[in-house]
Amino acid sequence: MPLPYEWVIGWRYTRAGRGARRNGFISFISAVSMLGIALGVAALIIVLSVMNGFQKEVRDRMLGVLSHVEVLSASGDALADPDAVLAQVRAHPRVQAAAPFVAAQGLLARGQDMRGVVIRGIDPALEPSVTALGADLATHAFGALQPGRFGIVLGAALARSLGVVPGDAVTLVVPSGELTPAGVVPRLRQMTVVGLFDSGHYEYDATLALVHLADAQRLFRVEGPTGVRVRLDDMQVAREVAIELEARLAAELGAGIVVRDWTRANRTWFAAVQVEKRMMAIILTLIIAVAAFNLVSTLVMTVTDKRADIAILRTLGASPTSVMAIFVVQGAAVGIVGTAIGLALGLGVAFHIDTLVPALERLLGVNFLPQDIYLISRMPSDPQAADIVPVAIVSLLLAFVATLYPSWRASRINPAEALRYE
Repeated sequence: MPLPYEWVIGWRYTRAGRGARRNGFISFISAVSMLGIALGVAALIIVLSVMNGFQKEVRDRMLGVLSHVEVLSASGDALADPDAVLAQVRAHPRVQAAAPFVAAQGLLARGQDMRGVVIRGIDPALEPSVTALGADLATHAFGALQPGRFGIVLGAALARSLGVVPGDAVTLVVPSGELTPAGVVPRLRQMTVVGLFDSGHYEYDATLALVHLADAQRLFRVEGPTGVRVRLDDMQVAREVAIELEARLAAELGAGIVVRDWTRANRTWFAAVQVEKRMMAIILTLIIAVAAFNLVSTLVMTVTDKRADIAILRTLGASPTSVMAIFVVQGAAVGIVGTAIGLALGLGVAFHIDTLVPALERLLGVNFLPQDIYLISRMPSDPQAADIVPVAIVSLLLAFVATLYPSWRASRINPAEALRYE
């Protein structure tokens, strides 16, 4: 089936001029426009993929320490019926594991050094089932967390700041003190460092300390766990599961229960990443817009150069709409080819960035990601269809919009006026 002649002529105009001196500059501008669109699309895909990769890397490191969902007492005290809470939580079909915990704040002192820390009391037998960090520590540190021995596991950054190693003793200062004739005296307890952990996230490595659940209850004088940590079969449904659990627990156990998922626990960080990603997409889309609107100048020069051709087509019976379609096809062809090249280049780099970046580092003799600063040694990348498809659509739309005005001007050319001096 033959193609419409508008398509054939538009494609010929797109390819024409390579050997002709008169049309060479127009072809050069057309090629530059195509290259600009390709580079803009590729840059946008690569940047969004790298930002997705960083977000995923940080999120995974966070979830190595945090659980998908936490069930807490609204008052901050011990849960009134922790066994009933655990039973209700484990009954949910999306829940894989649940473990009780105690969370409180304190001070750790070693000589003249003192640091504020978050103390988390855990059950060493259940903790490995709810966090990746717990599963890692179960092999070398949790065995030393015995009730009544007051052992403590510290983050690596926290241990460095205090200058301690496993086997050293630190002093835990509990906020609630004891009333004596001399006044309120803070309660102190000597703890033995039995292990260290390195989650890869400085915030937790510098502020978190783990103790046995029974020791935490004794230290902070609570009757039981203050919350339950939950692991789901899919972390992406954490918000929906949290809402369902909160409604179920409120119906079964009454008010006083708060359920918090991992997205709400780190809402500020995730919101900042989304804003940064959105602004970066807008800025890089302007690159595509500039390249696409270079098509305006290309088509204007093409229309000026092809005035005689347009007049001949009109005298042969071509309608203004057909003339307009010819130049729309020419501009759209540039946009489609440029977008296709940009998609291929962007996806090629995004999927192979883990090999391209090390090669570039060796070539230039630099290190783009020092591990002591960024805590990761490779450039992460996570191309997602939700980002790539809109980029391609926006690029094609901008290229199409850029063709409308020059094409309309071409359709308005008077054949008699154009052929007067031919």
